[in-house]
Amino acid sequence: QVQLVESGGGLVQAGGSLRLSCAAAGRTFRRYAVGWFRQAPGKEREFVAAITWSGSNTYYADSVKGRFTISREGKNTVDLQMNSLKPEDTAVYYCAAALETTARGTRFGQEWMYDYWGQGTQVTVSS
Repeated sequence: QVQLVESGGGLVQAGGSLRLSCAAAGRTFRRYAVGWFRQAPGKEREFVAAITWSGSNTYYADSVKGRFTISREGKNTVDLQMNSLKPEDTAVYYCAAALETTARGTRFGQEWMYDYWGQGTQVTVSS
C-alpha cells in the first residue's frame, strides 16, 4: 500500500509559479512511476505529467510542455514545478503512483496505469 500526500497548492496570479509536492507516506516510490493529473470544475480528470522510477523519462501533456517540470526529490517525493500559470490551469491536482512492469508498458498518460492516488490539492490561477 502506498499513501500519497500532495502539498503546495494555493492561489496565484496569472504568470506566477507554484511548486506541488507528492510525498509517499511510510515508504518510498521504489519501482513506481509517479504522475500528476488535474480536474477542473465540470471537466474530466486529465493527465499533466509523469516521471519514471529511474527519473530517466518524463512525459507531459501538450498543454503544459515548456511551463511545467516534474522531478524526483529523493526517494520519497516527486515535485511539479509550475511556471507561467494560466487561469485555465485552475484545477484540483492529484498525484498517483503506478508500479512499473514490462507487461504494463509506459502509457503513463492513462489513469488505469495508476494503482494509488492522493486526495488532491487545489490550484487556483486568477486573471
